[in-house]
Amino acid sequence: MKFAVVRQVEAEADRVDESWGNLRWLASGELTDTGGLTLGRVVIKPGMSNPRHSHPNCDEALHLLRGTLEHSVGDEMVMMNAGDTLVVPAGVAHQAVNVGSEDADMIVAYNTGERQFQREL
Repeated sequence: MKFAVVRQVEAEADRVDESWGNLRWLASGELTDTGGLTLGRVVIKPGMSNPRHSHPNCDEALHLLRGTLEHSVGDEMVMMNAGDTLVVPAGVAHQAVNVGSEDADMIVAYNTGERQFQREL
């Protein structure tokens, strides 16, 4: 693999908008030929939450840059403030709720370039 650079303008062009916020993928097997890594930036709007889900094939590390989240991980709840990092093992269902008054802005990383997403029903 050669090195890859994803410019801000490219990340914005590939942004996925949801009713609860947005995702911007910065590195992955598909995007940058990184077989062992997926990296993204996620924003959750105040009062909103992403869907409860798991990643069967990879661990997730989430670093909160700004905002306040109440994050359910399995059967437990974790309050997160800016600067906190949460690591979720593969296959564990989780969901973040923005309980603050500003956007929750975070970096997410996965230990595979082909991360799977499984919505909990």
